[in-house]
Amino acid sequence: MEKKEIEELRDRVGCAALLQHDGWKLDLKESTRRAIKYRRNASIVIVIHGDRGWFDPLSPAKGDVFDLAQHLGAQGFAQACDHVASLIGFVPSPQPWQRDNRVSPLRSIAERWMYRRLPGDDSPAWSYLTITRRLPAAIVAACVGQAVLREGPRGSIWAAHRRDDGELLGWEERGPQWRGFATGGSKELFRLGPSAASRICITEAAIDAMSVAAIEALRADTLYVSTGGGWAPASENAIRRLATHTNAQLVAATDNNRQGDVYADRIQRIAAETGAAYARSRPRAGDWNDDLITLFKRMPQAPITAVGRLAAARFARRSIYCNRLGRQ
Repeated sequence: MEKKEIEELRDRVGCAALLQHDGWKLDLKESTRRAIKYRRNASIVIVIHGDRGWFDPLSPAKGDVFDLAQHLGAQGFAQACDHVASLIGFVPSPQPWQRDNRVSPLRSIAERWMYRRLPGDDSPAWSYLTITRRLPAAIVAACVGQAVLREGPRGSIWAAHRRDDGELLGWEERGPQWRGFATGGSKELFRLGPSAASRICITEAAIDAMSVAAIEALRADTLYVSTGGGWAPASENAIRRLATHTNAQLVAATDNNRQGDVYADRIQRIAAETGAAYARSRPRAGDWNDDLITLFKRMPQAPITAVGRLAAARFARRSIYCNRLGRQ
């Protein structure tokens, strides 16, 4: 097959077509506009780059549509080309967030961030975090104080990802009906706590980082971070830099599932390669916010929107979750 024909196939057949034709199911809850997750049994493939690329979060596998065909079982490149060619004309199901192209250009990341207001008492984002997500007001206030939260549209939140020097790169977007990442932004780490902390608690989502901080009453020796639901090279490099802090300890507080275990293994390897201490902390439910919500249900007398640090500490000690992250 000529190079021109190969390029034409790549343009005409997307990764989603291969996956849907092969029986993979869209995981809408865990998908975003730019990272669409498909599952088949315990296997996962995430489609990126506008349907032109993909990666397997549980292995190093990644590539274009031809690599995906081989990942799904094609024997060699020639068979992969034949399989891709057979799907010309196959139209995958549209995603619910697909929409017409934007008419006006986007503002810069910094301009869009500054345009959004800070969450405050009784604002939609504040209510989402303190009522729906059951985060103590003290934790939300700490995020606002560290300039890592903004009000997103329709009651959602924006949780900042920044470089070590504080430069804004993008933000996690999460709300009652929305999950995504800043268009045109890039992931590194969401950070809550002292930048020079020796203990680095690594989660997969900003709300999980806030939830662990709440359960631990915002430990003064800990920086709570989130990779934003993926494992970008910039995120790994940032974790490696944090691992070089004096007496550093990396705590893998990733989700209680296979993907969380894969990320925890990667964190453990970073600790081994940098000489940092390591601990694995696994939530009892699927993620740390689920644990926090369960914890509040067990303690109905604890006020949801006005828990101070001392109250949060008593709350954590009295709960079944009193085991500290670093000791699990």
